[in-house]
Amino acid sequence: MAAYAYFRGQIVPLEQANVNVMTHAFNYGTGCFEGIRAYWNEEQEQLFLFRMREHFERLRCNCRVIHIDVRQSVKELEAITIQVLRACGFRQDTYVRPLAYKSSEGIGVRLHDLEDDLTIFAVPFGKYIEKEEGASACVSSWRRLDDNTIPARAKLTGAYVNSALAKTDAVHKGFDEAIVLTHDGHVSEGSAENFFLVRNGALITPPVTDNILEGITRDTVMELAKRELGIPTRERTIDRSELYAADEAFFCGTGVQVAAVVSIDHRPVGDGIIGPITKQIRDLYFAVVRGQLPAYAHWLTPVYEA
Repeated sequence: MAAYAYFRGQIVPLEQANVNVMTHAFNYGTGCFEGIRAYWNEEQEQLFLFRMREHFERLRCNCRVIHIDVRQSVKELEAITIQVLRACGFRQDTYVRPLAYKSSEGIGVRLHDLEDDLTIFAVPFGKYIEKEEGASACVSSWRRLDDNTIPARAKLTGAYVNSALAKTDAVHKGFDEAIVLTHDGHVSEGSAENFFLVRNGALITPPVTDNILEGITRDTVMELAKRELGIPTRERTIDRSELYAADEAFFCGTGVQVAAVVSIDHRPVGDGIIGPITKQIRDLYFAVVRGQLPAYAHWLTPVYEA
């Protein structure tokens, strides 16, 4: 099936959604993006967008950081996304990428007096980390950008060079993923994922003030853990050495979904296999996003008409 994109106000084949090499966002990283998953339910023959409204609310909020005016309302963005997916006709798990960017063509570093534009495209997408049930991680020598440098809570395109440096360095060292620290040496998140550890039956995750993305999947995990499993979450600063004392650990995010971390810096996490709490959360998450738990139907938007 062909892929399509919303580009310059219309739905076009993906290969036609191209920008000039002088585009400001291409030269200076002046864009803000989201990642939205859509999950295929074979029994219902339906594609479900997961927490689409929250993603677009975050996009519009984060664009203010970079002086981008998203003219479309959340409802209009949702409608465009459904149009794009219906044009694609995918019957498999899909990744949707909305991207707001500075579209002026010219040289000059600034955010003012530039045109803004928005594109949304969709592509089939499976695993982000191949070893979702048993990934290895290392603590990266690259530190997470500080909020007063480039804020991690705003998904700014240029900021992801920081993530790319950490990720590639980790892979070249033989690990699946990186864990990055703040400038004062506390745990922040993965290269492009939120991070949780488990100790004494509770979830522990860095607070939003430790230069992390305010993750929608992170919020989902905390709610499912509390409502369905009775497991509390403590949002607090995490020391590096706590990573080595964790009973369990996992990454979460739209791309990575829920991925168990079974070793950190060549040290086994717990028993060195996916832990029971991580597995429960992971199983719950996939049941929710595929429309198998009616109590969470409000998080899902069906793409295809009945």
